[in-house]
Amino acid sequence: MTAVLQISNVSKRFGDNLANDAISLSLAKGEIVALLGENGAGKTTLMSILFGHYVQDEGTVTVKGRELPPGSPRAAIAAGIGMVHQHFSLAPNLTVLENVMTGTERLWRLSSNVKAGRQKLAEISARFGLAVDPDARLGDLSVGEQQRVEILKALYNDAEILVLDEPTAVLTQPEAEKLFSTLKDMAAKGLSLIFISHKLDEVMATADRIVVLRGGRHVAERAVGDTSKAELAELMVGHAVKRPVREASTPGPVVLEAAGITLREAGVDRLKQVSFRLHAGEVLGIIGVSGNGQAHLARLLSGTAKRATGDLMLFGEAVGDLTVADAIRLGIGRVPEDRNGEGAIGEMAIWENAVLERIEDYQSHGFVDRKAGIAFARQIIDGFDVRGGTPASRTRLLSGGNMQKLILGRNLIENPKILLAAQPARGLDEGAVAAVHERILAARKAGTAVLLISEDLDEVMGLADRIQAIVGGRLSPPVMAEDADKTRLGLMMAGAFEETNHAV
Repeated sequence: MTAVLQISNVSKRFGDNLANDAISLSLAKGEIVALLGENGAGKTTLMSILFGHYVQDEGTVTVKGRELPPGSPRAAIAAGIGMVHQHFSLAPNLTVLENVMTGTERLWRLSSNVKAGRQKLAEISARFGLAVDPDARLGDLSVGEQQRVEILKALYNDAEILVLDEPTAVLTQPEAEKLFSTLKDMAAKGLSLIFISHKLDEVMATADRIVVLRGGRHVAERAVGDTSKAELAELMVGHAVKRPVREASTPGPVVLEAAGITLREAGVDRLKQVSFRLHAGEVLGIIGVSGNGQAHLARLLSGTAKRATGDLMLFGEAVGDLTVADAIRLGIGRVPEDRNGEGAIGEMAIWENAVLERIEDYQSHGFVDRKAGIAFARQIIDGFDVRGGTPASRTRLLSGGNMQKLILGRNLIENPKILLAAQPARGLDEGAVAAVHERILAARKAGTAVLLISEDLDEVMGLADRIQAIVGGRLSPPVMAEDADKTRLGLMMAGAFEETNHAV
Protein backbone atom coordinates (compact mmCIF):
# COMPACT_ATOMS: atom_id res chain seq x y z
CA MET A 1 0.00 0.00 0.00
CA THR A 2 1.14 3.55 -0.69
CA ALA A 3 2.50 5.25 2.43
CA VAL A 4 0.79 8.48 3.49
CA LEU A 5 3.37 8.89 6.25
CA GLN A 6 7.05 7.95 6.29
CA ILE A 7 9.31 8.47 9.31
CA SER A 8 12.93 7.88 8.28
CA ASN A 9 15.92 7.40 10.61
CA VAL A 10 14.64 9.81 13.27
CA SER A 11 16.85 10.31 16.33
CA LYS A 12 16.30 12.49 19.38
CA ARG A 13 18.51 13.00 22.41
CA PHE A 14 17.70 14.66 25.74
CA GLY A 15 21.08 15.25 27.36
CA ASP A 16 22.60 11.80 27.89
CA ASN A 17 19.31 10.04 27.17
CA LEU A 18 18.92 8.79 23.58
CA ALA A 19 15.13 8.69 23.40
CA ASN A 20 14.88 7.79 19.68
CA ASP A 21 17.68 6.02 17.84
CA ALA A 22 17.34 6.10 14.02
CA ILE A 23 13.69 4.98 14.02
CA SER A 24 11.85 4.40 10.75
CA LEU A 25 8.21 3.46 10.20
CA SER A 26 5.48 3.97 7.62
CA LEU A 27 1.68 4.29 7.62
CA ALA A 28 -0.67 3.56 4.73
CA LYS A 29 -4.05 5.11 3.95
CA GLY A 30 -6.80 3.44 5.99
CA GLU A 31 -4.31 1.51 8.13
CA ILE A 32 -4.20 1.22 11.92
CA VAL A 33 -0.68 0.85 13.35
CA ALA A 34 -0.12 0.21 17.05
CA LEU A 35 3.08 1.58 18.56
CA LEU A 36 4.09 -0.70 21.40
CA GLY A 37 6.92 -0.56 23.91
CA GLU A 38 7.93 -0.29 27.54
CA ASN A 39 7.48 2.94 29.49
CA GLY A 40 10.28 5.19 28.31
CA ALA A 41 10.86 3.26 25.07
CA GLY A 42 10.50 6.47 23.04
CA LYS A 43 6.95 6.15 21.70
CA THR A 44 5.57 9.50 22.85
CA THR A 45 8.80 11.27 21.91
CA LEU A 46 8.54 9.93 18.36
CA MET A 47 4.91 11.02 18.03
CA SER A 48 5.76 14.43 19.50
CA ILE A 49 8.37 14.84 16.76
CA LEU A 50 5.75 13.88 14.18
CA PHE A 51 3.37 16.56 15.50
CA GLY A 52 6.09 19.21 15.78
CA HIS A 53 6.31 19.48 19.57
CA TYR A 54 9.95 18.29 19.44
CA VAL A 55 12.63 18.84 16.82
CA GLN A 56 14.50 15.70 15.82
CA ASP A 57 18.31 15.72 15.87
CA GLU A 58 18.44 13.56 12.75
CA GLY A 59 16.04 12.07 10.20
CA THR A 60 12.98 13.21 8.27
CA VAL A 61 9.19 13.01 8.38
CA THR A 62 7.38 12.86 5.03
CA VAL A 63 3.60 13.25 4.64
CA LYS A 64 2.09 12.32 1.27
CA GLY A 65 5.46 12.73 -0.43
CA ARG A 66 6.35 16.12 1.09
CA GLU A 67 8.92 16.55 3.84
CA LEU A 68 7.46 18.10 6.98
CA PRO A 69 9.37 21.07 8.45
CA PRO A 70 10.55 20.09 11.96
CA GLY A 71 9.24 21.69 15.13
CA SER A 72 6.02 23.15 13.70
CA PRO A 73 2.64 21.91 14.97
CA ARG A 74 1.00 24.37 12.57
CA ALA A 75 2.75 22.68 9.62
CA ALA A 76 1.77 19.23 10.96
CA ILE A 77 -1.90 20.26 11.23
CA ALA A 78 -1.79 21.80 7.74
CA ALA A 79 -0.37 18.50 6.43
CA GLY A 80 -3.36 16.64 7.88
CA ILE A 81 -1.92 15.29 11.13
CA GLY A 82 -4.07 15.32 14.26
CA MET A 83 -2.91 14.40 17.76
CA VAL A 84 -5.02 13.21 20.68
CA HIS A 85 -2.88 13.45 23.79
CA GLN A 86 -3.07 11.16 26.81
CA HIS A 87 -3.80 14.20 28.99
CA PHE A 88 -6.56 16.22 27.37
CA SER A 89 -5.83 19.77 26.19
CA LEU A 90 -9.39 21.10 26.47
CA ALA A 91 -10.98 23.94 28.45
CA PRO A 92 -13.58 22.57 30.91
CA ASN A 93 -15.40 25.91 31.18
CA LEU A 94 -16.08 26.11 27.42
CA THR A 95 -18.72 24.29 25.38
CA VAL A 96 -17.91 21.43 23.04
CA LEU A 97 -18.27 23.68 19.98
CA GLU A 98 -16.09 26.40 21.54
CA ASN A 99 -13.37 23.86 22.35
CA VAL A 100 -13.45 22.40 18.84
CA MET A 101 -13.31 25.80 17.14
CA THR A 102 -10.63 27.32 19.38
CA GLY A 103 -7.53 28.07 17.34
CA THR A 104 -9.17 27.38 13.98
CA GLU A 105 -9.92 31.00 13.06
CA ARG A 106 -7.62 33.97 12.59
CA LEU A 107 -7.22 36.22 15.61
CA TRP A 108 -8.14 39.39 13.72
CA ARG A 109 -11.62 38.18 12.74
CA LEU A 110 -14.26 40.51 14.17
CA SER A 111 -16.54 37.59 15.02
CA SER A 112 -16.53 33.80 15.02
CA ASN A 113 -18.50 31.98 12.32
CA VAL A 114 -20.35 29.81 14.81
CA LYS A 115 -23.05 28.75 12.35
CA ALA A 116 -20.54 27.30 9.88
CA GLY A 117 -18.59 25.70 12.73
CA ARG A 118 -21.69 24.04 14.13
CA GLN A 119 -22.60 22.67 10.70
CA LYS A 120 -19.10 21.30 10.08
CA LEU A 121 -19.01 19.69 13.52
CA ALA A 122 -22.40 18.06 12.90
CA GLU A 123 -21.20 16.66 9.56
CA ILE A 124 -18.03 15.21 11.12
CA SER A 125 -19.96 13.76 14.05
CA ALA A 126 -22.41 12.05 11.70
CA ARG A 127 -19.71 10.76 9.34
CA PHE A 128 -17.58 9.15 12.03
CA GLY A 129 -20.26 8.23 14.56
CA LEU A 130 -18.97 10.59 17.26
CA ALA A 131 -22.22 11.94 18.68
CA VAL A 132 -21.85 14.76 21.20
CA ASP A 133 -23.93 17.79 22.22
CA PRO A 134 -22.13 20.84 20.77
CA ASP A 135 -23.61 23.11 23.44
CA ALA A 136 -22.68 20.93 26.41
CA ARG A 137 -20.13 22.37 28.83
CA LEU A 138 -17.01 20.22 28.57
CA GLY A 139 -16.57 19.96 32.33
CA ASP A 140 -19.98 18.29 32.59
CA LEU A 141 -19.06 15.47 30.22
CA SER A 142 -17.71 12.04 31.13
CA VAL A 143 -14.06 11.23 30.41
CA GLY A 144 -15.09 9.13 27.41
CA GLU A 145 -17.14 12.00 25.99
CA GLN A 146 -14.27 14.43 26.53
CA GLN A 147 -11.97 12.15 24.56
CA ARG A 148 -14.55 12.11 21.78
CA VAL A 149 -14.30 15.91 21.71
CA GLU A 150 -10.48 15.68 21.44
CA ILE A 151 -10.88 13.45 18.38
CA LEU A 152 -13.51 15.75 16.88
CA LYS A 153 -11.19 18.72 17.35
CA ALA A 154 -8.49 16.93 15.33
CA LEU A 155 -10.97 15.95 12.62
CA TYR A 156 -12.34 19.50 12.52
CA ASN A 157 -8.85 20.53 11.45
CA ASP A 158 -9.20 18.12 8.49
CA ALA A 159 -6.88 15.47 9.91
CA GLU A 160 -6.20 12.53 7.61
CA ILE A 161 -3.63 10.97 9.96
CA LEU A 162 -4.72 10.62 13.58
CA VAL A 163 -2.27 9.88 16.40
CA LEU A 164 -3.67 8.74 19.77
CA ASP A 165 -1.40 8.51 22.82
CA GLU A 166 -2.70 5.94 25.33
CA PRO A 167 -6.31 6.56 24.25
CA THR A 168 -7.86 4.20 26.81
CA ALA A 169 -5.70 5.11 29.83
CA VAL A 170 -8.62 6.83 31.61
CA LEU A 171 -11.55 5.00 30.00
CA THR A 172 -13.76 2.29 31.40
CA GLN A 173 -13.91 -1.03 29.54
CA PRO A 174 -17.21 -0.23 27.76
CA GLU A 175 -15.87 3.21 26.76
CA ALA A 176 -12.66 1.64 25.44
CA GLU A 177 -14.57 -0.94 23.41
CA LYS A 178 -16.75 1.79 21.90
CA LEU A 179 -13.70 3.91 21.06
CA PHE A 180 -11.93 1.14 19.17
CA SER A 181 -15.08 0.24 17.29
CA THR A 182 -15.22 3.89 16.21
CA LEU A 183 -11.52 3.89 15.21
CA LYS A 184 -12.06 0.85 13.00
CA ASP A 185 -14.95 2.61 11.27
CA MET A 186 -12.77 5.67 10.76
CA ALA A 187 -10.03 3.59 9.17
CA ALA A 188 -12.59 1.94 6.88
CA LYS A 189 -13.54 5.44 5.71
CA GLY A 190 -9.94 6.24 4.77
CA LEU A 191 -8.47 7.74 7.92
CA SER A 192 -4.96 6.50 8.86
CA LEU A 193 -4.29 5.93 12.55
CA ILE A 194 -1.37 5.38 14.91
CA PHE A 195 -2.14 4.60 18.52
CA ILE A 196 0.20 4.11 21.46
CA SER A 197 -0.88 1.50 23.96
CA HIS A 198 0.41 -0.88 26.60
CA LYS A 199 -2.73 -3.03 26.58
CA LEU A 200 -2.06 -6.08 24.48
CA ASP A 201 -5.72 -7.16 24.25
CA GLU A 202 -6.76 -3.90 22.57
CA VAL A 203 -3.69 -3.91 20.32
CA MET A 204 -4.49 -7.40 19.06
CA ALA A 205 -8.17 -6.56 18.61
CA THR A 206 -7.72 -3.27 16.77
CA ALA A 207 -4.42 -2.89 14.90
CA ASP A 208 -3.53 -4.05 11.40
CA ARG A 209 0.18 -3.84 12.11
CA ILE A 210 2.28 -3.51 15.27
CA VAL A 211 5.60 -1.69 15.60
CA VAL A 212 7.63 -2.43 18.75
CA LEU A 213 10.14 0.00 20.25
CA ARG A 214 12.64 -0.95 22.94
CA GLY A 215 15.26 1.34 24.39
CA GLY A 216 14.51 3.97 21.77
CA ARG A 217 15.00 1.60 18.86
CA HIS A 218 12.70 -0.07 16.34
CA VAL A 219 13.15 -3.75 17.29
CA ALA A 220 10.26 -5.53 15.60
CA GLU A 221 7.26 -5.21 13.32
CA ARG A 222 4.42 -7.71 13.03
CA ALA A 223 1.14 -8.09 11.19
CA VAL A 224 -1.45 -8.65 13.89
CA GLY A 225 -2.37 -12.07 12.49
CA ASP A 226 1.23 -13.25 12.70
CA THR A 227 1.90 -12.67 16.39
CA SER A 228 0.57 -13.28 19.89
CA LYS A 229 0.33 -11.40 23.18
CA ALA A 230 3.12 -13.53 24.64
CA GLU A 231 5.47 -12.71 21.76
CA LEU A 232 4.64 -9.00 21.89
CA ALA A 233 5.28 -8.84 25.64
CA GLU A 234 8.64 -10.52 25.16
CA LEU A 235 9.55 -8.20 22.29
CA MET A 236 8.71 -5.18 24.44
CA VAL A 237 10.90 -6.06 27.42
CA GLY A 238 13.47 -8.39 25.86
CA HIS A 239 12.49 -11.43 27.89
CA ALA A 240 9.45 -13.53 28.73
CA VAL A 241 6.96 -11.79 31.05
CA LYS A 242 4.92 -13.57 33.68
CA ARG A 243 2.70 -11.85 36.21
CA PRO A 244 3.16 -12.90 39.85
CA VAL A 245 0.61 -15.17 41.51
CA ARG A 246 -0.99 -14.32 44.83
CA GLU A 247 -0.22 -16.97 47.42
CA ALA A 248 -2.69 -18.11 50.05
CA SER A 249 -2.14 -16.49 53.45
CA THR A 250 -3.84 -15.72 56.73
CA PRO A 251 -4.52 -12.01 57.29
CA GLY A 252 -3.44 -10.37 60.51
CA PRO A 253 -5.39 -8.06 62.83
CA VAL A 254 -7.60 -5.21 61.66
CA VAL A 255 -5.50 -2.08 61.14
CA LEU A 256 -8.10 0.17 59.53
CA GLU A 257 -11.84 0.25 60.16
CA ALA A 258 -14.43 2.62 58.75
CA ALA A 259 -17.99 2.69 60.11
CA GLY A 260 -20.82 4.69 58.55
CA ILE A 261 -18.53 7.15 56.80
CA THR A 262 -20.21 9.94 54.83
CA LEU A 263 -18.20 12.48 52.86
CA ARG A 264 -19.95 15.57 51.56
CA GLU A 265 -18.60 17.84 48.83
CA ALA A 266 -20.39 20.86 47.30
CA GLY A 267 -23.57 19.76 49.05
CA VAL A 268 -23.46 16.24 47.55
CA ASP A 269 -22.76 13.03 49.47
CA ARG A 270 -19.83 11.44 47.63
CA LEU A 271 -19.50 8.63 50.18
CA LYS A 272 -22.66 7.26 51.80
CA GLN A 273 -22.51 5.22 55.01
CA VAL A 274 -19.32 3.45 53.94
CA SER A 275 -18.13 0.67 56.23
CA PHE A 276 -15.24 -1.76 55.78
CA ARG A 277 -12.29 -3.34 57.56
CA LEU A 278 -8.74 -3.78 56.33
CA HIS A 279 -6.41 -6.38 57.84
CA ALA A 280 -2.64 -6.47 58.03
CA GLY A 281 -1.16 -8.69 55.33
CA GLU A 282 -4.17 -8.58 53.00
CA VAL A 283 -5.18 -6.78 49.83
CA LEU A 284 -8.72 -5.40 49.81
CA GLY A 285 -9.80 -4.55 46.27
CA ILE A 286 -12.26 -1.72 45.61
CA ILE A 287 -13.73 -1.86 42.10
CA GLY A 288 -16.07 0.56 40.39
CA VAL A 289 -16.66 2.73 37.37
CA SER A 290 -14.75 6.00 37.66
CA GLY A 291 -16.63 8.75 39.50
CA ASN A 292 -18.50 6.56 41.98
CA GLY A 293 -16.63 7.74 45.08
CA GLN A 294 -13.39 5.77 45.01
CA ALA A 295 -11.29 8.92 44.55
CA HIS A 296 -13.01 10.51 47.57
CA LEU A 297 -12.37 7.39 49.65
CA ALA A 298 -8.65 7.56 48.81
CA ARG A 299 -8.55 11.27 49.65
CA LEU A 300 -10.28 10.70 52.97
CA LEU A 301 -7.82 8.01 54.05
CA SER A 302 -4.77 9.97 52.88
CA GLY A 303 -5.78 13.10 54.79
CA THR A 304 -6.77 15.36 51.91
CA ALA A 305 -10.55 15.25 52.58
CA LYS A 306 -12.71 15.29 55.71
CA ARG A 307 -15.69 13.12 56.56
CA ALA A 308 -19.06 14.56 57.52
CA THR A 309 -20.18 11.60 59.65
CA GLY A 310 -18.92 8.21 60.72
CA ASP A 311 -16.06 6.70 62.70
CA LEU A 312 -12.52 5.84 61.65
CA MET A 313 -10.24 3.51 63.58
CA LEU A 314 -6.52 3.11 62.90
CA PHE A 315 -4.62 0.34 64.69
CA GLY A 316 -7.43 -0.01 67.20
CA GLU A 317 -7.70 3.67 68.12
CA ALA A 318 -10.33 6.20 67.04
CA VAL A 319 -8.96 9.07 64.97
CA GLY A 320 -10.44 12.45 64.13
CA ASP A 321 -9.94 14.31 60.88
CA LEU A 322 -6.70 13.03 59.36
CA THR A 323 -4.18 15.43 57.88
CA VAL A 324 -1.58 14.42 55.30
CA ALA A 325 1.10 14.74 57.97
CA ASP A 326 -0.93 12.48 60.29
CA ALA A 327 -1.33 9.85 57.58
CA ILE A 328 2.40 9.80 56.81
CA ARG A 329 3.33 9.73 60.50
CA LEU A 330 0.98 6.79 61.10
CA GLY A 331 2.60 4.79 58.32
CA ILE A 332 0.09 5.26 55.48
CA GLY A 333 1.66 5.26 52.03
CA ARG A 334 -0.22 6.70 49.07
CA VAL A 335 -0.14 6.07 45.33
CA PRO A 336 -2.66 8.61 43.98
CA GLU A 337 -4.79 8.06 40.90
CA ASP A 338 -3.56 11.27 39.26
CA ARG A 339 0.22 10.94 39.24
CA ASN A 340 0.72 14.25 37.43
CA GLY A 341 -1.70 16.35 39.47
CA GLU A 342 -1.24 14.78 42.92
CA GLY A 343 1.69 12.40 42.79
CA ALA A 344 4.58 14.52 41.59
CA ILE A 345 5.60 18.06 40.60
CA GLY A 346 6.98 17.88 37.09
CA GLU A 347 9.33 20.87 37.31
CA MET A 348 11.04 19.57 40.44
CA ALA A 349 13.98 17.16 40.30
CA ILE A 350 13.42 13.44 40.79
CA TRP A 351 15.24 13.55 44.14
CA GLU A 352 13.07 16.45 45.31
CA ASN A 353 9.89 14.51 44.52
CA ALA A 354 11.36 11.45 46.22
CA VAL A 355 11.67 13.27 49.57
CA LEU A 356 8.77 15.71 49.17
CA GLU A 357 6.27 13.91 51.41
CA ARG A 358 8.90 13.38 54.13
CA ILE A 359 10.82 16.62 53.79
CA GLU A 360 11.23 16.94 57.58
CA ASP A 361 13.40 13.80 57.57
CA TYR A 362 15.77 15.40 55.06
CA GLN A 363 16.29 18.86 56.49
CA SER A 364 18.32 20.42 59.24
CA HIS A 365 18.13 24.02 60.51
CA GLY A 366 15.83 24.92 57.62
CA PHE A 367 18.09 23.48 54.91
CA VAL A 368 17.35 20.36 52.87
CA ASP A 369 20.12 17.75 52.84
CA ARG A 370 20.55 17.46 49.07
CA LYS A 371 23.14 14.70 49.34
CA ALA A 372 20.85 12.49 51.46
CA GLY A 373 17.91 13.23 49.15
CA ILE A 374 19.89 12.23 46.07
CA ALA A 375 21.03 9.02 47.78
CA PHE A 376 17.42 8.17 48.63
CA ALA A 377 16.31 8.86 45.07
CA ARG A 378 19.12 6.63 43.77
CA GLN A 379 17.80 3.81 45.97
CA ILE A 380 14.36 4.19 44.38
CA ILE A 381 15.74 4.46 40.83
CA ASP A 382 17.85 1.32 41.26
CA GLY A 383 15.36 -0.68 43.31
CA PHE A 384 12.28 0.09 41.24
CA ASP A 385 13.86 0.33 37.78
CA VAL A 386 12.97 3.98 37.20
CA ARG A 387 14.32 4.78 33.75
CA GLY A 388 14.82 8.00 31.85
CA GLY A 389 16.77 10.21 34.20
CA THR A 390 19.18 10.75 37.08
CA PRO A 391 18.23 12.01 40.56
CA ALA A 392 18.87 15.55 39.34
CA SER A 393 16.69 15.23 36.20
CA ARG A 394 13.37 17.06 35.98
CA THR A 395 10.54 14.67 36.84
CA ARG A 396 8.47 15.82 33.85
CA LEU A 397 11.04 14.17 31.55
CA LEU A 398 10.03 10.74 32.87
CA SER A 399 7.45 8.74 30.97
CA GLY A 400 4.14 8.22 32.78
CA GLY A 401 5.04 4.67 33.76
CA ASN A 402 8.43 5.62 35.17
CA MET A 403 6.85 8.45 37.15
CA GLN A 404 4.44 5.87 38.56
CA LYS A 405 7.35 3.65 39.59
CA LEU A 406 8.99 6.63 41.32
CA ILE A 407 5.82 7.31 43.33
CA LEU A 408 5.34 3.65 44.21
CA GLY A 409 8.99 3.32 45.15
CA ARG A 410 9.11 6.29 47.53
CA ASN A 411 6.21 4.71 49.44
CA LEU A 412 7.12 1.03 49.47
CA ILE A 413 10.79 1.62 50.26
CA GLU A 414 9.61 3.03 53.61
CA ASN A 415 7.72 -0.22 54.46
CA PRO A 416 4.31 1.38 55.15
CA LYS A 417 1.84 -0.24 57.51
CA ILE A 418 -1.00 0.65 55.10
CA LEU A 419 -0.71 1.28 51.37
CA LEU A 420 -3.45 3.13 49.48
CA ALA A 421 -2.89 2.18 45.85
CA ALA A 422 -5.26 3.87 43.36
CA GLN A 423 -4.93 2.60 39.78
CA PRO A 424 -1.29 1.58 40.51
CA ALA A 425 -0.66 -0.02 37.10
CA ARG A 426 -2.62 2.40 34.90
CA GLY A 427 -0.62 3.28 31.79
CA LEU A 428 2.16 0.79 32.51
CA ASP A 429 3.61 -1.68 30.02
CA GLU A 430 3.29 -5.42 30.61
CA GLY A 431 6.73 -5.76 32.18
CA ALA A 432 6.17 -2.81 34.51
CA VAL A 433 2.72 -4.12 35.48
CA ALA A 434 4.28 -7.43 36.52
CA ALA A 435 6.94 -5.58 38.53
CA VAL A 436 4.39 -3.35 40.31
CA HIS A 437 2.16 -6.31 41.12
CA GLU A 438 5.15 -8.20 42.47
CA ARG A 439 5.99 -5.27 44.76
CA ILE A 440 2.41 -5.05 46.05
CA LEU A 441 2.28 -8.77 46.81
CA ALA A 442 5.68 -8.56 48.51
CA ALA A 443 4.36 -5.74 50.72
CA ARG A 444 1.31 -7.89 51.54
CA LYS A 445 3.59 -10.77 52.48
CA ALA A 446 5.61 -8.46 54.74
CA GLY A 447 2.42 -7.52 56.62
CA THR A 448 1.38 -4.30 54.87
CA ALA A 449 -2.38 -3.80 54.57
CA VAL A 450 -3.15 -2.79 50.98
CA LEU A 451 -6.28 -0.97 49.85
CA LEU A 452 -6.27 -1.45 46.08
CA ILE A 453 -8.59 0.84 44.09
CA SER A 454 -8.78 -0.20 40.44
CA GLU A 455 -11.06 -0.39 37.43
CA ASP A 456 -9.04 -3.29 36.00
CA LEU A 457 -10.86 -6.47 37.00
CA ASP A 458 -7.93 -8.70 36.02
CA GLU A 459 -5.67 -6.68 38.30
CA VAL A 460 -8.05 -6.85 41.25
CA MET A 461 -8.78 -10.55 40.80
CA GLY A 462 -5.04 -11.26 40.62
CA LEU A 463 -4.03 -9.27 43.71
CA ALA A 464 -6.96 -8.96 46.12
CA ASP A 465 -7.96 -11.34 48.90
CA ARG A 466 -11.39 -9.72 49.21
CA ILE A 467 -13.25 -7.47 46.77
CA GLN A 468 -15.93 -4.80 47.25
CA ALA A 469 -17.65 -2.64 44.62
CA ILE A 470 -18.36 1.06 45.06
CA VAL A 471 -21.46 2.39 43.31
CA GLY A 472 -22.86 5.89 43.86
CA GLY A 473 -20.72 6.29 46.97
CA ARG A 474 -21.94 3.04 48.56
CA LEU A 475 -19.90 -0.11 49.15
CA SER A 476 -21.10 -3.61 48.38
CA PRO A 477 -20.60 -6.51 50.77
CA PRO A 478 -17.18 -8.12 50.26
CA VAL A 479 -16.66 -11.29 48.25
CA MET A 480 -13.65 -13.55 48.53
CA ALA A 481 -11.41 -13.45 45.47
CA GLU A 482 -11.73 -17.19 44.89
CA ASP A 483 -15.53 -16.79 44.67
CA ALA A 484 -15.36 -13.92 42.15
CA ASP A 485 -15.46 -13.87 38.37
CA LYS A 486 -15.86 -11.05 35.88
CA THR A 487 -19.58 -11.61 35.50
CA ARG A 488 -20.26 -11.37 39.23
CA LEU A 489 -17.96 -8.38 39.66
CA GLY A 490 -19.52 -6.64 36.66
CA LEU A 491 -22.96 -7.03 38.22
CA MET A 492 -21.65 -5.65 41.51
CA MET A 493 -20.22 -2.63 39.69
CA ALA A 494 -23.66 -2.11 38.15
CA GLY A 495 -25.21 -1.99 41.64
CA ALA A 496 -26.55 -5.55 41.83
CA PHE A 497 -25.91 -6.18 45.52
CA GLU A 498 -27.72 -6.00 48.82
CA GLU A 499 -26.56 -3.45 51.35
CA THR A 500 -25.78 -5.05 54.69
CA ASN A 501 -23.49 -4.44 57.63
CA HIS A 502 -20.56 -5.90 55.74
CA ALA A 503 -17.43 -4.84 57.67
CA VAL A 504 -15.66 -8.20 58.17
